[in-house]
Amino acid sequence: MEHIKHARNYRVIENADRTADGSNPLCGDNMTLFLRMDSGRILDAAFQCTCCGVSMASASIMTEQVQGRTIAEVRAMGRAFRNMLEHAAESPLPGDMPGAEAMLETAREYPARARCAALPWTTLETMLADLSGD
Repeated sequence: MEHIKHARNYRVIENADRTADGSNPLCGDNMTLFLRMDSGRILDAAFQCTCCGVSMASASIMTEQVQGRTIAEVRAMGRAFRNMLEHAAESPLPGDMPGAEAMLETAREYPARARCAALPWTTLETMLADLSGD
């Protein structure tokens, strides 16, 4: 709830190096991500959305987690997060991603909401698809 009431990085980065739009047509969520990068490292991450609280909280957590990380690190985090959501019933609680526990609990209780939680991460993956870093 904290990330819904007080979303972190809910803003536009005016000098963004990359932007990407994502949507979840099942619930009507629309999101734009912004990144400022240097030498394959994310210096700043932000988002704007017309979205549900689950998508907003996930984007808030994600933008905090990816700042300062390399493209390869972010891709690995995204794969781990999506895998956790896809296998929510048997996934252990993540210890290395603060806030992800709430996303996992939501996916366990409301499986249809897993797509909402995954939206920021899938949008970020699309944004980074053409960059080297693996």
